[in-house]
Amino acid sequence: MSCKNVFKEEGYQELIEFIQGLPEKKGALISVLHKAQEIFGYLPTEIQEFVAKELELPLAKIYGVVTFYSFFTMTPKGKYPISVCMGTACFVRGSDKVLKDFENKLGIKAGETSADGIYSIDALRCVGACGLAPVVLIGDEVYGKDVARDIEGMLEKHK
Repeated sequence: MSCKNVFKEEGYQELIEFIQGLPEKKGALISVLHKAQEIFGYLPTEIQEFVAKELELPLAKIYGVVTFYSFFTMTPKGKYPISVCMGTACFVRGSDKVLKDFENKLGIKAGETSADGIYSIDALRCVGACGLAPVVLIGDEVYGKDVARDIEGMLEKHK
């Protein structure tokens, strides 16, 4: 393992302990990738190679899963990742404007991270909360309806 700092070393150790604590490695790929992303914040090639080795799976399978599911990312995200739902119900209720407002306010586009590493913005296909449309997620917090239009208020809460 080519760890360049203590944080990474501790992260790898935490991931190893998680994998060793699994009752069965077979079929645990998604759980392991979720844990790895929770620890490291994203899944670069180095982490994918490590997971492939630990689970005794081909790297191509790991890469295929990481690139197939939208909740996995290979690029670093901000401390407060902002996700705007662009599903039909949200789009009809103005999520495209909400996304543009975030982009204008933060000076970054969807798929980018702010220079200070605090915020990143993504557009999602659907989060399954159509009754709250338009929906914005900041980290694990869900905002819907009129609250999702209060860009200033949401950002203030997540400074």
